[in-house]
Amino acid sequence: MFGKQPYNYESFDRRLLVNLARKCFAGPRAGEKAPDFQLRSLDGEKFRLRDFRGRKNVVLVFGSATCPMTAGSIAGLNQLYEEFGGDLQFAFVYVREAHPGDKLAAHQSLEEKVAAAELFRSEEEVEFPVLVDALDGAVHRDYGAAPNPAFLIDKAGRVAFRALWAQPKILREAIQELLNIQECRGRDRAVVRDGEDLSVPVRYGFLHAHRALERGGTKALRDFGRAAGPGGRLMVAAGRAARPVLHPGKLLVGAGLVLGVAGAGVAGGVMLRRRRLNRMRQPYYFPRRRRFHEPSGYEAVGI
Repeated sequence: MFGKQPYNYESFDRRLLVNLARKCFAGPRAGEKAPDFQLRSLDGEKFRLRDFRGRKNVVLVFGSATCPMTAGSIAGLNQLYEEFGGDLQFAFVYVREAHPGDKLAAHQSLEEKVAAAELFRSEEEVEFPVLVDALDGAVHRDYGAAPNPAFLIDKAGRVAFRALWAQPKILREAIQELLNIQECRGRDRAVVRDGEDLSVPVRYGFLHAHRALERGGTKALRDFGRAAGPGGRLMVAAGRAARPVLHPGKLLVGAGLVLGVAGAGVAGGVMLRRRRLNRMRQPYYFPRRRRFHEPSGYEAVGI
């Protein structure tokens, strides 16, 4: 939950952005025991985390069809799965819709959630198991309830590394370090890459926001525009422009087109944001005009 919002909120609004920016990265920290759970995959297979203890490391990723950051990560996660799937167990946990709309609304039943997860797996071509969380997000909440986090869990059943946003390149480095430690030192338990990563893959939003929000429908796009302001609307427009050439296998082509649409001004704004916000947890921030009666601040732009 965000504040007093229900877990499956009906609309994305600015209050959610503000609350998310104020929250720290909750959930189990590096070195702590990963909360055990049991879920079913879309293929009907039972997945119990404790079954892998002493046998395999586990990569656990959370997300939804309407989350731009999730959409941006899947191609790279598929590559990780192809590279390490024999040595590690990968699993994607489908959670609440980040941006519910008229096409993909807030889940009212488990059947609706399963249907959304199936749509996501099909459209994003997810190659590893997709698990469906309970309607109330029990597993998601145990792991902090962030929109798109990733956890690397070692063979001892403890968190070796966690990332606020699932970024394949960073996860690859963590996986390689963990495997090296386990092979060279002969121990199952380790903390790698200082335990966590809080960096924000800003490009994911610019490249994939429109595609993910469009899955939610007109309401999702409208709510996002209202909550995020001009910067968010520019981001969606950039993603719309890139859409004809952009799919998970052609990120570089899409990136070039988006940069042309977004312009140097946006890049400058992102650099300014990084300097002045000092590790804020939101994916995008743009300066807003100062008013007489309020202190300087920043406008947060979507998840």
